[in-house]
Order: sequence, then C-alpha cells, then structure tokens
Amino acid sequence: MKPESTAAGTRLVALMVVLVLFSPLAIDLYLPALPAMAETFAVDTTRVQDTVTLFMFSLGLGQLLAGPLADRYGRRPIALGGITLYAVSSAMAYMAQSLDLLLFARLAQGFGACATSVAAFAAVRDSFGPERSGRMISYLNGAICFIPALAPLMGAWLTHEFGWRSNFSFMVGFALVAGSLIAVGFKETRPAETNTAGSLISFERYMSVLREPVFLFHAILCMLAMAVILAYVTSAPVWLMMNMGLDMGQFTYWFGLNAVLNIAACMAAPKFMDRFGSRQTLNTGLVMLVISGATMLAFSGLFEAWAFMVPIFMSSIGFAFVLGSAAGKALAPFGDRAGTAAALLGLFQMSGAGLMVSLMQRLDLTPPVLMTLQMWLVVPGLLILWSKIGRKWHAPCAA
Repeated sequence: MKPESTAAGTRLVALMVVLVLFSPLAIDLYLPALPAMAETFAVDTTRVQDTVTLFMFSLGLGQLLAGPLADRYGRRPIALGGITLYAVSSAMAYMAQSLDLLLFARLAQGFGACATSVAAFAAVRDSFGPERSGRMISYLNGAICFIPALAPLMGAWLTHEFGWRSNFSFMVGFALVAGSLIAVGFKETRPAETNTAGSLISFERYMSVLREPVFLFHAILCMLAMAVILAYVTSAPVWLMMNMGLDMGQFTYWFGLNAVLNIAACMAAPKFMDRFGSRQTLNTGLVMLVISGATMLAFSGLFEAWAFMVPIFMSSIGFAFVLGSAAGKALAPFGDRAGTAAALLGLFQMSGAGLMVSLMQRLDLTPPVLMTLQMWLVVPGLLILWSKIGRKWHAPCAA
C-alpha cells in the first residue's frame, strides 16, 4: 500500500516511530539503574551488562522468524504479536527475583521488540519504495534518538523514587498504550505481490538475500556502526558513574547531550543525502568513525568525562550518516521480500553487534580502548567503499 497523500504518509511514519521505540526504550530507560541492579543481585557489572547485550542478541535473532512471518501474514499482526510479548516479558523482568530469570525475561523481550522493528521497517519499504525509504529510515532513526535523550532522565527518576524494577513496569505501560494506537491506526501495507510461497523458514529465501553483495556489504556496515553505539551505552554507565564518580544527574546530562546531537545528525543525514548522494554520506560517516577512534585513543589518558564523551559525540554523527545511507541501500533490491531482507538486516545490526560487543567486553579493556577498537573496525569497510568493487556496490550517483 502506497500512502495516498502527504497526510497519510505522515500518519504512517508516526505509527512506525511508535513501533521502533520499543527497542531503544528497553535499553536506555534502565541504564542509570545498572549499578543498583548489580548491587541487588550481588554480581559483577559485566553480568548486569549482559541484560543489554542478550536483549540485543535476541532482538536480531528473532527477526529470522519475524521477517518471514511479516511477509506471510502481514505487518500488522506481527506488530501486535510483538507488542504483546514485549508487555508480558517486561512484567516478568519486573517480578524477577534472580539475575537468571531477569536475563530470560530480557531474551523474550528482545524477541517481542524485534517483531515491532521488522514490521516498522518493512512497512516503510512497502510504502515509500527503494529510494525514499532510505530517507524515511533516517527520519525514523532521528525519532528513535529522542529515547536516549529522555529515557535515562525518566529511568533515573524512577530508580531513585521507586527502585530499578519500576523501569520495567513503565515498559509494560508503554506497551499497553502503544498497542492500542497500533491496533486502531495501523493498516496493512504488505504488497499484494509479496512472495509467500514455500515454507515459512526457508533457507533458500534467506540465501537469496545473502547472495546479494549489495545487501551483505551494507548490512555489515550497519552492524559495525551499531556495535559502536552498543559498546557506548553498555560501557558509559560503568565508566562514568562507577569509575569516574559521576552522579545520576551528571550521567544523564552527558547521555542526553549526546542523544540530542544524535537526533540532529539523524535529521541532517537525509538532507546531506539529497545534496551529495548516499555514497558520499556513507563515506563521510565511516571517516567520522575512524577519526572518532583516533580521538578516543588520544584522550584515553585523561580521566575526565569530556575526554570520553567528545569522541562519542563525533561517533554519533558518523553512526547517523552510516545507518541512514547503508540501511536503505541494503533493502533496496528486495521489494518482494522486504520483510525477510529487513529481518536479516536486523540480525546483522542487532545480534551481530550484540555478540561483537559482548565478546569485546570480556577482553578486560578499559572503555576508551574498547571504544577505539570498535570504531576502527569500520576501516576495512571504508577501504572497500573506496575500491572499484565498492563503487559498483554503491555507485557514486546513488541517492
């Protein structure tokens, strides 16, 4: 279904924003509570950080099922099913009396959030086509970035007033409100020509996407960029609050400031693409990440909050430009398999990034060194982009 008017398109994007907010809310809301959670369960902070990385892992892995389901049964029922699972698992997290049960709840919560994410991005691809969808994805990412700006403030207040469990009761409430909006306002967008033949979980269906080098190249770039952000959100509370001694208010100030910058960058990325093309946007984003890593390494000896956050500010701009230009290009060849392609992109972006960061955190590196390595992992991708094959996979004239 194509939006019949500007108003219809705006309404659809607004509803898709609601759907994609489930994931960042489940991550950013309770970040200020990580130290309190570690104290409650009497565990090392690395174990509590696993509540983030495990969520990200299931967020991506679950899309292998959610994508084909969205293609088979439509975007709307998958969105509503995901919201229901999200609400139930959030309630489980609220009631968890052990870290293992909390980790299980977070695993289930990731599966619920992945369904809402797949439905949202597939609906955008359905409704705006291969070119405009890249711009719409950038706007969605800009809207998503409001959550890191506001959620830690809300989470800090909830944790201070009612304890860390209240963050998960807030997620239950959000799911109930959002579910009502989606049930009333979201109309099915799945194209009539969507390929629904064959088994639901088809190896060949996934391979038909993975064999496309344009998809593979851009999906890996999305994964590497997301790993930078995930490494930051899991490391920042420990580094800034537990190592540097920042209080909850100071932490949320720095976290919120970065989120505001990320919002601006995500909103600027489509404008930059309109003027210079998506290839130049991608190139700029990757170069920014490499420079951010060099800056982080240069400042690593300074035990100051700004020395950690300034390179993060720079990387947020790079992340926005990479994701805005690479995600749309990855989905562009798959009009008849948008749900499956969106699911595989989510698998790379979420599970891949979550696995990378979880393994890197076990190297016992300081957060500045960890962040430097994560940022520099994009170097091979940048070199490929500059090569002859990179110009073929992402042509200079691509917009």
